[in-house]
Amino acid sequence: MNDNGAVIEKAIQWRGAPMALATVVSTWGSAPRPRGSHMIVHQDGRFEGSISGGCVETDVLQRAAEVIAGRPSHVETYGVADGDAWQVGLPCGGEIAVMVQPVSEAGFPPALFERIAQESARGRALTLATDLGTGVTRESAGEGDFLNRYDPPRRLLIVGAVQIAQSLAPLAQAIGVTPVVIDPRGRFLTEERFPGVELDDRWPDEAVAARHPGEPTAVVTLSHDIKIDDPALMAALRAPTGYIAALGSRRSHAARLERLAAQGFSAHDLARIDGPAGLDIGATGAAEIALSITAGMVAGFNARR
Repeated sequence: MNDNGAVIEKAIQWRGAPMALATVVSTWGSAPRPRGSHMIVHQDGRFEGSISGGCVETDVLQRAAEVIAGRPSHVETYGVADGDAWQVGLPCGGEIAVMVQPVSEAGFPPALFERIAQESARGRALTLATDLGTGVTRESAGEGDFLNRYDPPRRLLIVGAVQIAQSLAPLAQAIGVTPVVIDPRGRFLTEERFPGVELDDRWPDEAVAARHPGEPTAVVTLSHDIKIDDPALMAALRAPTGYIAALGSRRSHAARLERLAAQGFSAHDLARIDGPAGLDIGATGAAEIALSITAGMVAGFNARR
């Protein structure tokens, strides 16, 4: 999954100004950014996004300026084989090919940024196709086109406004996952305890179901209260939720599975729950447990790619 959300937002914000879009269309070896990564460049030199983590951005900015001035779409290749690899190349040892297009009907049509944003707001992915020969991007694919899938942003629904949640929410934000803390207990769910985080005081089954969790959504239960956790897990299991996890010991998780099975969930359904939640890193304390859950969530998301 590519973190192009900020690029899409900036392109919409800058609409009407001459711009160029750089896109990683192929990678080899230890390339620093995945295929599909974008960098948007404004005529005045401002830019958003990254196509190499800083290795070749300066050169790409020059290519973008040329495209804004009238040069057609074209592909640039960068790698350690270049004679000036340490000046304009990838000293990490990989190779990337970058398509640089004008943001126009002759390249990447501006309206497509709005299409991506609209589908994302509905929780749906959109795949666009680029003809690498002409440099034109469209919604209908042709043979040999470069395909780029734009997934909705990842979300984490944290059920239980407990101490671990106070560490988990900012960790999620740090990796580009939007957290929502759900808890009907008002004394736990306060802005003071969760600054800058969306809070939802509905009962968890209602709150989770209302958000229609799909592949880019994780649901993690932390409250240790079966009246709060179990309904949230049932709502998550009834949807194509990308990652589901529940905090607790192996013994408590076994009891949890028995309760859910009694509610009609199959062994296949129950196998979707990561329990005890997170990767086993020998975590102690709330912050380390939150880190293990974050790692488990990332592993769960990436396993579905």
